[in-house]
Amino acid sequence: MSNLTSNVHQGLEVRIFSENQNTFLVRGNYEYFHYLCDGFDDRGWGCGYRTLQTICSWIKNNNDRYETVPSIRDIQETLVLMEDKPTSFIGSKQWIGSFEVCLVLEQLYGIPSKICHVNRGSELTTIVDTLKNHFLKFGSPIMMGGDVDCSSKGIMGIHIGDSDAYLLIVDPHYVGKEQTKEFLQNKGWVKWQPLKEFLESSFYNLCLPQVKCKDL
Repeated sequence: MSNLTSNVHQGLEVRIFSENQNTFLVRGNYEYFHYLCDGFDDRGWGCGYRTLQTICSWIKNNNDRYETVPSIRDIQETLVLMEDKPTSFIGSKQWIGSFEVCLVLEQLYGIPSKICHVNRGSELTTIVDTLKNHFLKFGSPIMMGGDVDCSSKGIMGIHIGDSDAYLLIVDPHYVGKEQTKEFLQNKGWVKWQPLKEFLESSFYNLCLPQVKCKDL
């Protein structure tokens, strides 16, 4: 494990939901990557990279073959090598989304991903069962991005309630020194967000890595 805070969602579900039989969570360990966490200033554009790094840390902790998490430059170089981006992409401040995350996971780890596209926020209800089954079958973190709502998010779980479903968000936009899970949760960097609070006007793409937690 690195010096970053790990498994930042743990404990939140206990405080929020008294009945957890309808809560489905990530399995295994991961580190929380966020703006400036490695001293590199990516504020305003690096959230997709940071969510990808969080997913990569989960892969590293679930497979002894992978010892490091790629840097932002490593990720950019990988996408250029794959001819998905021009050479000018290296060293730029161009953001990445769920599709690029899918490409990098395949290239670096040989891990395929499923892309779920929803046309608008209100249609997220159509993929509730897909997300539930993902956590049951694989237990791996999910990347979520959009267009109007262009802020990348890590999805670490889903809770299916009587009137709404909630996604467990790990937000990479935090800037500051490493903090406890409780601090990050209390400040809203880790939170349960009802589906009804996602933007109606935004489409969303979700990248679901098709790799199982070693404990499953």
